[in-house]
Amino acid sequence: MLRLKKYNLKSKTVTLFSLLFVSLFLSCDRVVELDLETGPLRIVIDAEIVWEKGTSGNEQTIKISRMAPYYSAVVPKVSGAHVRVENSEGTIFTFNESAPGLYTCTNFVPVINMEYKLFVEVDGQSLTATEKLIAVPPIDKIDQEFMPDITGPDLIVVTFYYKDPADQTNYYLTDYKSDILAFPEYTSTSDEFVNGNVIDEKFSDADLKPGKVLDITHRGISKNFYNYMNLILEVTNSNPFGAAPGNIRGNVINTTDTNNFALGYFRLCETNHIIYTVK
Repeated sequence: MLRLKKYNLKSKTVTLFSLLFVSLFLSCDRVVELDLETGPLRIVIDAEIVWEKGTSGNEQTIKISRMAPYYSAVVPKVSGAHVRVENSEGTIFTFNESAPGLYTCTNFVPVINMEYKLFVEVDGQSLTATEKLIAVPPIDKIDQEFMPDITGPDLIVVTFYYKDPADQTNYYLTDYKSDILAFPEYTSTSDEFVNGNVIDEKFSDADLKPGKVLDITHRGISKNFYNYMNLILEVTNSNPFGAAPGNIRGNVINTTDTNNFALGYFRLCETNHIIYTVK
């Protein structure tokens, strides 16, 4: 009788833990949407003036959108804004709306180290930002090699090389696009410890195989933009398209109401653009 009680107790205990385990397993699959408080739907300005080496750089675009609630799958585009860029010589470049939230200029004139100022008027607010057009050294070589990987097949590593100027402090930003990546992958580089030397930038991915194509854009950027991007990459694990846990302020200033700040960054970059097919 005693042995029977012990057996029954053990059976009930096992049954109880089994039910708890199943309940825990099922609860892991449950999608829980928190009732998040919606903050101000701030203006977001994606203003990158890109001058690719070997091109005129006359066609440029600026995107203006608005923050959306966390669970929204739609990014609201902002129409009806007045957008222009003025250089330090007083030349004005007007950006006209070519599609909802997309503003285009076809006669832009890029000049290395010239200062440019962005003006945006939207929702009764005046927004401004100022930056210089930063140069980038040419890419001298690109190659690939195999790197041993103890967890699986050897990895293919694609590397490009460029000579950093010795007479100045430089900052760089590179993005990699490919059909193996859900989003572009970004890396930032400073010449703090390699000033004047040859710098190499490396990219690898477990899905990088022969025949895959890498679309590489390498930029010269300002120190302020370098610091801004490092903050974003740090909190989003190198994916600037991920959701940051807070609003990281850029260089856009609201001169109408400083408390109603916009998000985004106005930057001007000379770039190297490479399409590389993995061998």
